[in-house]
Amino acid sequence: MTLFRLDASIMPATSASRALADIVEAEWTAAHPDSSVTRRDLAADPIPATAWPAAATAGFVAPEQRSAEQNEARALAATLADELIDAEALLFAVPLYNFGVSQHFKTWFDLAYTDPRIDPSGTALKGKPATLVTVLGGNYAPGTPRDGWDHSTAWLRRVLEDVWGLDLRVVQRPFTLVGVNPALDAFTDMALELKENAEQKARTYGQELAATRGEVA
Repeated sequence: MTLFRLDASIMPATSASRALADIVEAEWTAAHPDSSVTRRDLAADPIPATAWPAAATAGFVAPEQRSAEQNEARALAATLADELIDAEALLFAVPLYNFGVSQHFKTWFDLAYTDPRIDPSGTALKGKPATLVTVLGGNYAPGTPRDGWDHSTAWLRRVLEDVWGLDLRVVQRPFTLVGVNPALDAFTDMALELKENAEQKARTYGQELAATRGEVA
């Protein structure tokens, strides 16, 4: 069995999303000690921004007329799709950056989405179990001053759950900048409670991920 894990944080040493993903992965490994983990670190090895337009435009060109850049982009897209298709379970760790989705993740998704097995007509990922870990520096919950400013989580759910049809569970931890930004010191107790809740949910979802096998439609 194989777990595919993607990390998008640009701060690996202090990443809250990676820390939560570690909990999910630990539960998977405990249940499947002989399994492997395929890793893609989008901060250490970012997808070239030029790959998506090259792969997308290649779809409108006869194979024999494609440029070397287009062929390379299509091959990379196939590799990204293979990593998802070949794994029994998926784990995504994607922080909120500047009120939106990580550009590393968006570039990765756009390119992978050009592969015909997982493009708008593809169903190769339908029903596959997955966990999304996402963290927010502030708190964007209903009733907060910045309610509605999180433009990442809903988009991530849409593309993973609705577009690809994954059996998705979401772990979210707000207020990761408490203790870093002095302006948020008043929320220390709340942030600790939210952290503990997220860690418990990561353990639970990690166990559920390990107990489930996706079925391709």
